[in-house]
Amino acid sequence: MAESEPQEEKENHGNMVKDVIMDLKQQLDEMEKLTVQAAWMSLNFVTIQTNPELLISLEHLEDAFLRCKEQVEKKWQEVLKE
Repeated sequence: MAESEPQEEKENHGNMVKDVIMDLKQQLDEMEKLTVQAAWMSLNFVTIQTNPELLISLEHLEDAFLRCKEQVEKKWQEVLKE
């Protein structure tokens, strides 16, 4: 029985190491996502600051998209009613 205890300890240690590695991988993935988001935010900020008209164009584009989306939803509801 004394021999099985060290084996169990090795298995527990192995499982702990696997868990730590898995946690580290998940944290690295999350950090990578946050880094990419921060980079895009910085790029957008610099782009808008260097060309303020771009922000106005983006707002017009968003408004047009929302109007189009609304019309598509209305048409879809009409189709469903028929």
